Order: sequence, then C-alpha cells, then structure tokens
Amino acid sequence: MEKAKLSAIQLFSIMLFFELGSALVVSLASGAKKDAWFAIFLGMCGGIVLFFIYYFLYRQYPNLSFTGYARKIAGKYLGWMIGLIYVIYFLYAAARNLRDFGDLLRASTLTNTPVLAIIVLFLLVLCYVLFLGIETIGRTAEVFIVILIFFGVTASFLVFFSGYVDFHNLQPFLENGWEPILKTVPSIAFFPFGEFFVFTMLLPYLNQPELAKKVWLSALFTSGIILMFITSLNIAVLGLGEMEVATFPLLSTIGRVNLFDFIQRLDAVVVLSFLLTMFYKISIFFYSAIIGMVDLFKLKKHQILLPSGLILIILTMVISSDFSEHIEEGQKVVPYSLFLFIHILIPLSLLLVATVRNRFKKAN
Repeated sequence: MEKAKLSAIQLFSIMLFFELGSALVVSLASGAKKDAWFAIFLGMCGGIVLFFIYYFLYRQYPNLSFTGYARKIAGKYLGWMIGLIYVIYFLYAAARNLRDFGDLLRASTLTNTPVLAIIVLFLLVLCYVLFLGIETIGRTAEVFIVILIFFGVTASFLVFFSGYVDFHNLQPFLENGWEPILKTVPSIAFFPFGEFFVFTMLLPYLNQPELAKKVWLSALFTSGIILMFITSLNIAVLGLGEMEVATFPLLSTIGRVNLFDFIQRLDAVVVLSFLLTMFYKISIFFYSAIIGMVDLFKLKKHQILLPSGLILIILTMVISSDFSEHIEEGQKVVPYSLFLFIHILIPLSLLLVATVRNRFKKAN
C-alpha cells in the first residue's frame, strides 16, 4: 500500500460520493411501489448489519487491507484465492458502473457520441488521478462535496417551487401491504449499502483509525436519508406510473422545472452531479482492484494501472449487449447470485474463523 493518509472528512466525502453513485439516478426500490422510500430505510438498516460484520473484521487487523487479512485468517493459499475473487469482483463492479455512466451520458447529452469514446476518455482521466494516489482523491472529494450539496439543495428548492410536487402520489402508506417491500429490501441492502464493503481495502489509510466506525456510519446514514428523499421526490413529481417506466427518474424530475420561463433545462445539474458521484464510485472500485493486485502479485501500482484500465474497457463493453439487458442483470441476477456470496457469506465466514481463533489464543 502507498504511504498516504486520509482525514476523517476526506473519507466521509469519498464514502458519500461512492454511496450515491448510480443510485442517485436509477429507479431505486421501484418494486416497493409508493413505499419505495420505506424499503430504502429498511435496506439501510440491513446495511448497518452488514457494516458491523465488515467493521469487526477490520478491527481484528486495522493495519491491513481485506486481501491482506484474508490470508491471515484463511491461510496463505486459500486467503490468496479469496483475495483474487474480490479483485475480480471490484473490476466487475467498476465495469458495471462505468457502463452506467457511459449510457446515461450518451442518453442525456452526448447523443451522437459512441459509448466507447466516452468510456475511454473517462478512464484516461481516472487512471491519471489514481496514479497520483488516494490522497489526491480525498482532497478533491473534500472540495467537490460542497459543490454537490449546493447543487442538491438548490435543485430541490427549484423542484418544490415549480409546483409539480404532489404528496398525494405517496399515499396511502402500505397500499400494497408488506410483501413488495420485504421482497425489495434484500436487494437494497446489497445495493447500494452492501457495496460499502469495498472500503475494507481503504480503511488502513485513515489517519485516525478510532474514527472509522463513526465516519462509516455517518456516511451510511447520510446517504440513506438522501436516497429516501430523492426517491420520494421522484414519486411526488412524476407519479408512480411514470417513475417506474423512466430510465433515469431524477433526470425527468429535474427536467420538469420551469420558473418564469427562464429557469429551466436543469438536466445538466443532474448530469454533473452524476459525473461527480460516478467518478468517485468507479475510482474506488478500480483503485481497490489495483491495490488488491499489488498486494497479491507483489507488483508496483504503475506497472498494472494501464493494463488494468484496458481490461476494464473491454469488460465494460462486453458486460451486456444493450442497456436494457445491463439493467435487468443488475436488478435480478447480480444481487442474489453475486452479492449474497461476496457481501455476506465470505466476510461472515472469515469473521467467525477469526473470532474462534482469537478466543483459542486467549484461552491458551
């Protein structure tokens, strides 16, 4: 790992950007109908349970990344294989989010630009920033978080003053009962809240390790509240029917703003906010894959950065044939076939092994 440190506010900013990511614009928890905001709240509670699994693992080995203490817990060879599985997962997650970014940018603004061109240019910038190191990511996040908050507050006020908000669209509560909510909650716990697992690769960079728990939970609560608010706002403005069929509901919501026939066409605010959040989400997934490879294969970061970027470009383009297939895979296949294994089974198994081993050591 590079010799770098992040402050608590820098780590919080990165975590908030990461958690919002693509969840900012997609139809999150749409399966819960009008109660989508409540499903997000319950999913956030599930994310808190996952947090304690990851945090207790981190507390066992606070100076090591996940790929490091996986070998300590599971043994040299099995731990190495587990680390490799997570490196592949981080690359896959980076590719999925990069595809989200390319498709939204092409659909909203760069309509005549090939997705491949958008992805290549974005990744070149990303590789340059990652080459500069994690401290550069932290410092820029500390600045851009102020811009994101300003955009969010301003856009929310403009939507309310535009007169399109109808809170009756959110009523009645539990109109369809508990079943659709409970079916949606597991996928929300995994995405976006379970994806916080990636920060087990970055917590050793925190300059005040004792603040890790406070920073992580603060970022989780803040992002959960923001996502609940955005989802409720989308339903209140668009109505349930339009929200369910919209590819990017937040873009449609902001597009309704028209004050005095002067303040309108604010789609660019959403696109810029999405650009910021996705930049940090993709960079964290990609950076975690890089430092995982550095740890497992004993290489230098600059040796694998560009080759890994090339692999990421190829993976992004072949991950699905079109955007509809990409979204369906992300909503129906990935949460249960991949996230259950990656976010719960392996971390929980490692935690149990580490706990039992430490008790035997104390007994001896």
